[in-house]
Formats: sequence, structure tokens, C-alpha cells
Amino acid sequence: MPTLVDQYKPLSAAIGSPKLKTVPKAIYDHLRGFPVINGEVTQLSAKVREFVEQSAKLCQPEKIHIVDGSEQESNSLLTMLQSQGTIQALPKYDNCWLARTNPADVARVESKTFICTEKREQTIPTPKEGVSGALGNWIAPDAYEQAIQARFPGCMNGRTMYVVPFSMGPIGSPLSKIGIEITDSAYVVNSMRIMTRMGDEVLEKLSDNSDFVKCLHSVGTPANGKISMPSWPCDPERTIILHKPATNEIVSYGSGYGGNSLLGKKCLALRIGSTIAQHEGWLAEHMLILGITNPNGDKKYIAAAFPSACGKTNLAMMNPTLPGYKVECVGDDIAWMKFDSKGQLRAINPENGFFGVAPGTSSATNPNAMNTIYKNTLFTNVASTSDGGVFWEGMENELAPGVHITDWLGQPWRLGQSKTPAAHPNSRFCAPANQCPIIDPAWEDNEGVPISAILFGGRRPEGVPLVYEANSWSHGVFIGSAMRSESTAAAEHKGKTIMNDPFAMRPFFGYNFGDYMKHWLSMEQRAATAGGSVPKIFHVNWFRKNEQGKFLWPGFGENSRVLDWILRRVDGEECYQQTPIGRVPTPGAINMDGLAQRVDEKQLFSVSKKFWLKEVEEIKQYYDAQLPLDLPQQIGKELQELRSRVEEM
Repeated sequence: MPTLVDQYKPLSAAIGSPKLKTVPKAIYDHLRGFPVINGEVTQLSAKVREFVEQSAKLCQPEKIHIVDGSEQESNSLLTMLQSQGTIQALPKYDNCWLARTNPADVARVESKTFICTEKREQTIPTPKEGVSGALGNWIAPDAYEQAIQARFPGCMNGRTMYVVPFSMGPIGSPLSKIGIEITDSAYVVNSMRIMTRMGDEVLEKLSDNSDFVKCLHSVGTPANGKISMPSWPCDPERTIILHKPATNEIVSYGSGYGGNSLLGKKCLALRIGSTIAQHEGWLAEHMLILGITNPNGDKKYIAAAFPSACGKTNLAMMNPTLPGYKVECVGDDIAWMKFDSKGQLRAINPENGFFGVAPGTSSATNPNAMNTIYKNTLFTNVASTSDGGVFWEGMENELAPGVHITDWLGQPWRLGQSKTPAAHPNSRFCAPANQCPIIDPAWEDNEGVPISAILFGGRRPEGVPLVYEANSWSHGVFIGSAMRSESTAAAEHKGKTIMNDPFAMRPFFGYNFGDYMKHWLSMEQRAATAGGSVPKIFHVNWFRKNEQGKFLWPGFGENSRVLDWILRRVDGEECYQQTPIGRVPTPGAINMDGLAQRVDEKQLFSVSKKFWLKEVEEIKQYYDAQLPLDLPQQIGKELQELRSRVEEM
């Protein structure tokens, strides 16, 4: 069956060969019968023009708007969205807006997200017989095309089709990738302007007719034609998110929510990005990047992988409590990492903004984030206040007296009385990264920043120490593969259950996880061949609790004490002791001077034989169930060696 691209190739024949880069503007008063209300089609390369033509023929919009990325354009679209009731102004702040979505469209939809490859095993490992695979969803090419044909024809009737050219990473960086997103959502256009480098400059980069990632999105129209919430059209019953790595193609239907509709984010940066990275020999990861400078002026960069809503943004924007330390933010969610010619791992943040979880963010927990978001920000599903501001759980101490709150559903809400949350647990702020008061000076460096350490971590209430170091690169890859964490509100999971979330990438793998681990393992040789070495790998857990359910570690700015130990280990300081699970700090090695609360260091770093025997068995069961044919031999060996060490305790 022809692909989405192939199916509509004849469209350009009537107006000239697709090999032409430009054609006379007069021909394009209409593009194949669709009026172009903004931009000039002569800007479009032949490949971009063809993609736009194909999409217009399929989706049948009323008109086409080629996005230029200008402030004037953004203001016009915001005014239109306000008139439609999609957003409301927040006059307390500078150019800030609040969107309230359809309550059925509030999170990533992992169960409706698919990767299309010729063979199932290219996408997901073959699970044990009778076991449901949990490492991604595969869709066959025929079913992929059928899904598109069942949803997209005519889905943009009466709407504007926006053509959004965007760059993931600084425009022109050798580590960056370019995409074209076609969407019928002005909310998406404005969000993409914040989250990516977007507009005319990107189109200019494509003027040589080079390739790009094709991203087609529609909020959809329900099969019965009835949109339940006109201010937030969507089709939650038929939502589907599709990726085809072979053609670098992303197709998203039915949802306007961030991760499902901002196709540069999880879809390109991680799912398609990871497949490109495998082919080209680098890593596309769900990681923050921060720079930390010690009192001696020595600066190093760290990348860290945590599941969504597990503190990446708080760590990336940390105010260190240790005197003389400074943290600067390169990115809070995505890292693209590649070894340079000298074997040094370098990373860029491919994004241009922060799409952060709002609840729990406050002046006490993350003042830098709060100082970032009070201008040029688009909030989604937070509560609003009668003085023109926003509110969510965590901001209780920041409410002015007499201020009334309207919850994310538009209903009156009273602090201490209402039984439901004021803000949706997955409510978001979408803010430009360059507004962050501690943005790193090198955050847009074309070559990327040098990575000295990689951290893995998640929410583990019991058994897992505050920090431990991997014994080797392969042991570190094993630690990443065995990551487990309490589920959060970032996806559609319910309840706080411990879930396997390898590399914090479980919802984002673009190809078979077994091959992904092999790719990670290969990085050690890749670094050595170039004359360098791989970074040290660590596991952190800010969330361990005592028997009373209280956190053993204060977290937030105090996490600088853990980073201090990590930096000293990177420098080779012998400040660790060997345990069966890895290297933990020696007693007193973590600087506890000035801590406001007493910390039970012994319990914080304890390694229980009973707990870890159970952990090893559960990891083995997970591997046996999910990866019986695809687990790399080295990872299986690391698990067996961990079991042996724990048994000898």
C-alpha cells in the first residue's frame, strides 16, 4: 500500500515539476484551490510545497497560513484564540494566557501512540507468550494507512491549515533537525513558537530542498460531526499518534494537548529522534542538562533522566544551598548527545522553551521557574485568580488576601474547602527558555556542552539509596534499563504504583528496546575510538521515605550536596564505599553542614538484602516477560552479577 506521502504525489503535477525550488507568485494566489492568507508559497522548497499540497488535499482546509514566526503574527493568533474562548488573558502578568482544554484531553495518550515499521520486532521486543508487551505499541503499515484514511479526509473543513516550519536545536547547528508541522490549531502554533525555533529563518534553511521531518496534526472532528466543547475541539474517542521512522513521518489526530500536538516535543525529539540517533550514532534522551560550578570556579555539565513529573525541571533550575556553588540550566526535558572528534560527549537541548508541570512548582520549590513564567507564557489547565493571575497546588502561600479562585474546569474553588484540585495534576506552563534567570550562557552553543556525568532516577519510596555510582559503563546501562518509579499524572495512569520506566524512556522509544540498549552499550567503544571516554553514571532517589511516610531527604536546593559528591567522584576523589548495588558515599562524604533538618544518613544510604533480592527478582521477571529474545547478553550478565553480590551480603 502506498504511504501517506506517495498516495498524493500527483498533486504537484498541474503546477510544475516538484524539482523546481520556486515558481511565480501569481500562480499561488490559491494553492491547488486553497487560498493562502499568510506567507508566500514561493518561500517553500519543492519538498515542503509537495507536503503542504498533499496535506491540504487530504484534510480540505478552508485556507492555508504559512507561519512566519513573527511577534505580530503571534499577537494576531492570540487575539483570535481569545475571541473563540480558547484562551483568556491574564492581566496580572505580561503577555500571559490561560487555556482550558476539554476534560477528555489532558495528557499524553500512551495507549493510542504507535510506531509503524514493516516488522513488529523492529518496534517492540517480542514478549513472553501470553504477556502483553509494555515497551511501546506497533502498528502495521496497512493499519497505519487505514487509521489515517478513517480520520483525516476533510478533517480541517472550515478551518485554517497552518504550515509551521521549526528547528529542534539552534538553527544551523550540526546537532539540530528541522521539521514542518501542519496543524489546524492556532494554540499549537503559539506553543510551537515558544517550544521551538520557528518561522521564516527555518524555511530559508530548507531552500536547498533538503529533507525534513513531516508532521501532520489535526485536533480532529468527531465522526458524528458534533464538537462537545467548541473552544477546544478534539476527538478523544478516535485520538491516535503515529510515527513512521522509515520516512521520518509523524501523524497525530484528535488531541490538542501538548505532548500529542506539539509534534517537535516527544514525537520528534524522542521517538523519531531516537531512531535517527541510532542510525547516525548519537543519543536522543529524555534528560535535563545543567551546568554546575564549584567554589573553585570549576564547571561541569550533567545530564539526568527522570520520568515525567519526577523533578527534572526543579533540578535543572536548582538554587544550590551549598555556599559557592552555582547551577545554570541548559534544558529541563530533552538532551541530544553526540561524541565529538575527541571522544567528548556533547549535548544540546533541542527545545526552545519549558513545558513544565505546574502543580508543586512554587517560589519555595523552584523560584527560578516562577521567575521564568510570568511573561510570554501560555498556561494550560491551571486555576485562575480574580486579580488576573494563576493558581495551582503549591502556591497556597502566594495567594493575596481576598482573591477568589476559579478552577481548571471554570468552577469556583475555595482553599481548604473544595474537594477537587484547583489545577489539573498535569496542568502546564509553556514558557520561553531564554527568560530563565539562570539559563546557561552556552545553552545555544552549536557544538553542545561537554557532559561529565549521567544520572538516572525516579520516585522510589523505599529501599533505594539517595545516590550510588555505577561500577562501569555496562553496569550504568543496566541501571538505566532497570529504572523503576511511581507513576505520575503526566500520562493516563491511575494510582501510585511502581512502574518499570527504563531510561525514563518507556513511553518514548522509537525502536526495539533491546536494540536501544545495544546502542547505549556501543557508546563506550565509540568514545574510545575517538580517543575519549564515556561519562560516569549515577542513580539518584530524592524520594525515599521513613516508616512514618516522611521524606528522608529535603530535596530541592539541598540536592546540590549530592551533585557536589558526584563532581568529586568525576574528579576521581576516593569518597565512596563499595556495596552490592554500586558505589555509595562513605559516611560523612556528603556535605551536611548547615542542613535545616537532621538527616538519618545511615537509613538514607542503607542497602537491604531483603529489599534488593526482591528488586533483583522483579527486574528479572520484567526482563523475562518483556525481553525474552531481545535482552543484550551484557545486561543479563550485569543482572546475574548483581544477584550474586546481593546474595553474598
